Amino acid sequence: MPVTPVDFASLLCSRLCHDLLSPVGALNNGLELLADEKDAAMRERVLELLAESARASASKLKFFRLAFGAAGGFGATIDPREARTAIEGLLVDHKRIELGWLVEDEVMPKDAVKVLMNLALIAIDALIRGGTLDIGAESQQGRIEIAVKIAGPRLVLDPELRATLSDGESFEGVTPRAAGAFLVHSLVAAQGGSVQVSEPADGVMVFGATLAA
Repeated sequence: MPVTPVDFASLLCSRLCHDLLSPVGALNNGLELLADEKDAAMRERVLELLAESARASASKLKFFRLAFGAAGGFGATIDPREARTAIEGLLVDHKRIELGWLVEDEVMPKDAVKVLMNLALIAIDALIRGGTLDIGAESQQGRIEIAVKIAGPRLVLDPELRATLSDGESFEGVTPRAAGAFLVHSLVAAQGGSVQVSEPADGVMVFGATLAA
């Protein structure tokens, strides 16, 4: 059975709730501690933790709004620097990952930006012990080519994500964890493009996608 828009909305909502549960839960726990704590030094530390959780929540919301939502207005294109800022915000909590940005176009189609950001999110999760994340994109001959390369001491890509990126899946085979991968596959396939995922070799893995400019 194919994934309907309602099915995908359910998958995506589940994924977003899962990812936001940790920082929002930390905010709630911090507020409870703050209400009971009398020691000045401990209260200051709790306030620091609350600030960190609030920043993490805001960074994730900004990223998700651009990667999955309608950020950037109703135009057909968007400045890819917005994607870079959102990815950098997400990486604040991944201090062992270094970002390399190789996108020179001043504007990109929104669908291409969503593909780029969701590939970046999948790549970040695959960098189990940190490393480098290099993101590149260029337009040529009416097509956009996107490449996301990761390098690190340990790279782990869930087989479900690999299968969904490359081939898509029936609804029974797609879980909330693979919502971003399904979005990438759907956006690229709708424009007659393709997605490629290399096998890890010498600590390097590459995600590639081509779609109409």
